[in-house]
Amino acid sequence: MNLALTEEQRLLRDSAERFIADTFSIEERRRIAASTADESGALWARYAELGWLALPIAERYGGLDGSATDIAILMEAFGHGLALSPYLSTVVLGAGLIAEAGSEAQQAALLPQVASGDLRLAFAYAERGGRFDLSAIETRADASGDGWILDGRKLAVLDGPSAQQWIVSANTDSGLGLFLVPAGIKGAEMREHARLGGGRAGVLTLSRVKLPADARLGQAADARPALEAVVDRALAALCAEAVGMMDYLLRATVDYTKMREQFGRPLSANQVVRHRLADMAMACEEARAITRVATLQAEAEPRARGRAASGAKAKVGTCARFVAEQAVQLHGAMGVTDELDIGLYLRRVLMFDTLFGGSAYHYRRRLALTDVPEQAA
Repeated sequence: MNLALTEEQRLLRDSAERFIADTFSIEERRRIAASTADESGALWARYAELGWLALPIAERYGGLDGSATDIAILMEAFGHGLALSPYLSTVVLGAGLIAEAGSEAQQAALLPQVASGDLRLAFAYAERGGRFDLSAIETRADASGDGWILDGRKLAVLDGPSAQQWIVSANTDSGLGLFLVPAGIKGAEMREHARLGGGRAGVLTLSRVKLPADARLGQAADARPALEAVVDRALAALCAEAVGMMDYLLRATVDYTKMREQFGRPLSANQVVRHRLADMAMACEEARAITRVATLQAEAEPRARGRAASGAKAKVGTCARFVAEQAVQLHGAMGVTDELDIGLYLRRVLMFDTLFGGSAYHYRRRLALTDVPEQAA
């Protein structure tokens, strides 16, 4: 198996890292994290110009037909620079669900708009008591004449307030369905709130929302297989973003301990500090390696893909928290002040650990997807 990046992928990595570094200074990260408004509009147009929004979309719909590795490269750069954008919600999840579950007509109508930056999407799936189970939902979609009526309530809709359309999961008489709900439609209310680490999310309340028949994505009786495939790919992308954050935290901490002197010598001269830095570096390498596995398994058969995705989310969640907490401790009291951006990264790591389930949930999911041989009698 060739794990090396291609020349095109190296160019993508270098250009993304330069752009993010030039755009998101420490001051800009702090300002955006404290902001209560969505400020990604101008940047979204630049992402479209750079081809990032078209990256995973098929060429016939105006995309670049990129791979999961291409997405991981971009997400790692986002994590390293703590960039805030609805990329995951629109391109990875939204466009991914349309490509995986939508009809040919729906794909032809919507995917070019995503690639050009004209359409933002948000995936509304989480409900009270769901415990990260994608199918543990109470929202209903009932057939009514030549359309559908939706009722339910979705929590923590990532980038929901800035989306033009929401993709809502709901139970139907035939199984789980995915529905396109335009923002502003009668009966749908989005209550906006800040999210940990910056950005916006919302609570979506649906009260007898009337939708046309073609609002349902595709014709499959049960959209659960398509939903699981897209979320597994999103988990790999999220892990790559976390690896970028971990890499920044490690570098910043190494630089700080070389510069900070105590009792006339740098902190990095102390053997205990060196050991802690080595542990951080090892955690970063472990996270990078298992994320690479999840990325390479993104198109594998469902059980192998799910094991790789959940294994990565569980391991990276544990490693990322360790690295972030060590970075804060080795920076001393400065680590949680506004003078440094270490605290911003810590908060984003905590948010990452809860998206689509924490480490404990994904350890259990990976075990459930693993064939355990029976003990010999």
